[in-house]
Order: sequence, then structure tokens, then C-alpha cells
Amino acid sequence: MTRDAAIAAAEADFDSNAFRDRLARLVAIPSTSQDPAHAPDVQRYLGEEIQPWLARLGFTSTIYPNPVAGSGPILVGQRIEDASLPTILTYGHGDTVRGLEDQWEEGLNPWVLTPRGDLWYGSGTADNKGQHATVISALELVLKTRGKLGFNVKILIEMSEERGSIGLRSFVKENAALLAADALIGSDGPRVGPTTPTITTGSRGAFRFDLVLRERPGGVHSGNWGGMTTDPAIVMAHAIASIADRNGRILVPGLLPPHGLPNSVRDVLAGLELQSEESSTINPNWGEPGLSAAEEIYGWTSFIVLAMLSGRPEAPVNAVAPDARAVCQLRYTVDCDPTTFEATIRKHLDDAGFPEIAIENCGTGGFGASRTDPGNVWVPRVTASMERTLGKKVQIVPNGGGGLPGDMFVEFVGVPLVWIPLSYNGCRQHGPNEHFLAPAAREGLIGYTGLWWDLGE
Repeated sequence: MTRDAAIAAAEADFDSNAFRDRLARLVAIPSTSQDPAHAPDVQRYLGEEIQPWLARLGFTSTIYPNPVAGSGPILVGQRIEDASLPTILTYGHGDTVRGLEDQWEEGLNPWVLTPRGDLWYGSGTADNKGQHATVISALELVLKTRGKLGFNVKILIEMSEERGSIGLRSFVKENAALLAADALIGSDGPRVGPTTPTITTGSRGAFRFDLVLRERPGGVHSGNWGGMTTDPAIVMAHAIASIADRNGRILVPGLLPPHGLPNSVRDVLAGLELQSEESSTINPNWGEPGLSAAEEIYGWTSFIVLAMLSGRPEAPVNAVAPDARAVCQLRYTVDCDPTTFEATIRKHLDDAGFPEIAIENCGTGGFGASRTDPGNVWVPRVTASMERTLGKKVQIVPNGGGGLPGDMFVEFVGVPLVWIPLSYNGCRQHGPNEHFLAPAAREGLIGYTGLWWDLGE
């Protein structure tokens, strides 16, 4: 009954492939929430795998219907050892994106965990089955070693995250008392680098909007009309250029953090060098001048054009197109107020000479921004435990670049956020050939085992 014994048990669990085999059973359930035909598998993931597993660990759990009809269920499990002890809330999602079976490399199947060297291929291995399996497995290892946790745990696993966490906000709001805890500690998203243990204390929000210009009912002959009638594509290009310049710098102040980059964010990111992945590169001249790449992605607003269309690029004709559309997105930090974005963009377009461009389909897509102060007592507590176990520095990030449903837990449950991401940017999540990086998974299992042990001391 020692910490070292628990850590040794975690190492043995991973090195014997017991953890990998456990994860393989989860991956084998095609629980994609994006295909209605797999609705039974979405339910089966919780009812046949997660709920029995938690029961073996002394949890009571309930699978609740989603508040939004037709969306995936939500499981809440509890192990309450003593009401006077601290309570940890943890989160995960068991749904995946569509399998896209025909797009995976030869020999790979999204529903079969396939090891190739240090890469474990399979849908959900990184996002998020592998991550919440790590959390639960570490709890199991501590229970086997000590016979108890020494704290209380509540776990929520949803099954509609890949559809924007449909219904989760309503569920959390209506069940805030059920979910009451001292802190949320969970795993989702990527580390800052494959070999760098990371803690994030929130995430950026996402705000999508469409810019639309409808000039006429149909196209007109480019020879007879070109040069004397409005080309919507050209107007749209100039409108976008008025929002961000050639190097991606946002030119609309109302879309940026109103007080600049907070010192607390700047301090924890000082010296952090991000690494390029095989599918992309870091452009040091992109975005806000004077900010590092880490500050851009973890502390600032990004403007992205997700898609643009005018005419039919796949079959162009000699015509001036009748309309143009650009699907745009802002990734914003908690410093910004997304309820002001539409009005800010409208005023900017009007002032810049584009009153004819409409703004449509505005929305946050389910994930708002969140950020717990890195100085919150739970952040150094978790950091110290992870560094003690792993023997290496843990990088703290004030908020991840992608979206997580942390904001609703802050708003309705009032918990600080401590995310321990176990994936990395090159994991191919949301597409073919998704994989879990074995060394990071091993560190995660060992680190979590040490953390759960320490919190029970």
C-alpha cells in the first residue's frame, strides 16, 4: 500500500498490454454519433462497457436520456467514500466522428485497434476513448493498491460531443447539484508537443458566421456583362480582406481581447516553443505582430475562413456568378464576449463599405470559452504531482486552442478546470488514421495513477 507500488502497477498494466486490450474493446464499438444508424452502438458503449466497468470499481451510475431528442445519452457515475472528503468531477465522451472506413490506410479499420510501432490506430483512440479510459484505469489501479481512493469521484461521459455536445449545457444546468465537486480534472485534446506533459485550464470558444452576398437570381454572360456588373466574388474577397490583412492580423478591434494579453497568460507561456506537425507549418509572421505562436493560439483571437464559394469551381462556366458565400470562424478566449460579435462584424462591414453583405448562421456551436486562473490552488497541486511522478516539467497552458465543454461546468457547477490532455496535434483526430501515441498514453496512465494516489493522501 505505497505510492511506488501503485506506480509500478500502472507501469505493469501498460507494459503487459492490459491497458491496450481494455481500450481495444472500447474502440470495437462503432459509437459514432454522426451517423443515426449507429444510435444503438452509442447506447451500447455506455451500457455494455462503461457502466459495468464503473460498477466493478464501486461506482453507482445512471444513463440519462439527452435533453435534446435524438441525441446521445449521458452517463453520470459516483463513488462517494465520505461526504466530508474532496470530490473530483471528471469528464469524457465516448462518441466518435463517422468511421470513414474507405479512407483509412490499407490494413487499418476505424473499429479495430491496430498497433504499428508507437502508434495505436483506431477511431476514438485519441479522441476521446483512450483519454477517459486512462482516467478510469488509473482509478482502478489506485483502488487495487490501496483499497480506497481517499476522495470522492463523479464521472460524466456524454455521447454527443462530436455533434457539438448537443444537450449537455441543459443537462449540466439542470443537474448542477448532482455534479457538485471541488474541481474538474479530465483529459481531452492535445498536448503542446508529443513528449511534453501538459495541463490546460480552459479552452478557446468557437463562433461561426457566414458572409453572404446575393447579387442576382442567376449568372450572366462574362463576355457581355463582365466589367459592367458586380462580381460577388471580388466584393467578398475585399470584405474578408477588411477583417484580416494579408498576414492574418485581425483588423476589427472588437473581436480581440479588450485588454490585450493578460500577464498571467504571458507568464505561463513564456519560452514555450511550439513544434510543427507533418501536416502543417508554423508561420512566425502570421497573426498579431509581437505575439509568439503559443500566445497566438492560447491567448488570442483567430479568424479563419473555413470555406468559400462563388460559382461552381468544379465546373466553371463563362459567367459572372450570382452570389458568393464565405463560412468563417472566430476562435476566441474568455476575455471576449461572443454575444457582441455579430453586431461588431455588422458595424465593421457597414463602415467599410459592404452594407450589401449579409451575416447569417451565427452561433458558438456549443462550446464557449473558459479559463481557470493558472494560480488557482488546483493547478499547482496537480502540476506538482505529475512532475513528481514523471520526473519532468509539465507545461501549463491557460486555455487550449480547440473547443472543450468546460465553460458550462464553470458556469453552472462552479468548478475550476484542470485538463490533462494526452493526445498530440498529429493524432489525425476527426479523420482517417486517427491514433493514440503509446509513449504519451503510458505517461498519462502513470501520471494519473500518481495524481489519484496523491489526492487521496
